[in-house]
Amino acid sequence: MLLAVVLFSLMDAGLKWLSPHYPAIQVTAMRAMASLPFVLVYILLRGSANSLLKIRWSLHLLRGMLGIAMLALFTYGLKTLPLSEAYSLFFIAPLLITVLSVPLLKEKVGPARWVAIGAGLIGVLIVLRPDMENLVSLGSLAVLAAAACYSVSAIAVRVISRTDSSDSMVFWAMTMIALGAGVFAAPAWQTIAAEHFMVLAGIGITGFFGQVAITAAFQKAEASVVAPFEYSALAWGMGLDWLLWETLPDSIAMMGALVIIASGLYLIRKEKVHAEAEHP
Repeated sequence: MLLAVVLFSLMDAGLKWLSPHYPAIQVTAMRAMASLPFVLVYILLRGSANSLLKIRWSLHLLRGMLGIAMLALFTYGLKTLPLSEAYSLFFIAPLLITVLSVPLLKEKVGPARWVAIGAGLIGVLIVLRPDMENLVSLGSLAVLAAAACYSVSAIAVRVISRTDSSDSMVFWAMTMIALGAGVFAAPAWQTIAAEHFMVLAGIGITGFFGQVAITAAFQKAEASVVAPFEYSALAWGMGLDWLLWETLPDSIAMMGALVIIASGLYLIRKEKVHAEAEHP
């Protein structure tokens, strides 16, 4: 999981690097296109190509659309936000997944978990600081919308994984994002500068191997064990912000991030207890 976080942080730095030069939807298409060749080779080497057509098409299409929206919104947010602040806001996703599990998966959420969700929302407000002098930025709202798309997609994954293989989920997510975002980006497609091909190669490599690493993490250990390590992304985001853009989050943003992380860690722990109670 720690390796996956490092790789995804480097990938996001690449997305942020490209975001001022191309439309967000084009960066989304390029990100998927850069990783797709690695995904194809991986599936061929594993000999799992036969599983690619035995899928629930409607849910995969939903994931594809959500993936396009999530990446485009997150990339748009990175135009104006530091990586660390974008991560702080995106950390709301585990809380949203818990909220959505009630109507969509018919799960029960106790009072203590609702309190943790409320605390996480307060953390988001601390990061945003929505007052008359410091209005919420479009970049911040875009990242929160991206987190919402990710949360719905995560719920869809829970349902899809009951019948479909993990290889088919990765393949079709990348393929649909590449094709769908490519179609949307085509009318205003900008020629890719020569100096950006190396950045795209890095995005493709880190995105693919990050996916392999995070899949292995959840296969080898319980989610409650490995999921908390996702929050190490904040440290990598701060390091990359300082190294590449010479910026760091202020103390208020850091305080909000810590509140969100604390509530997320509590929910992950309660999720473990809840799962053990349901399936001893």
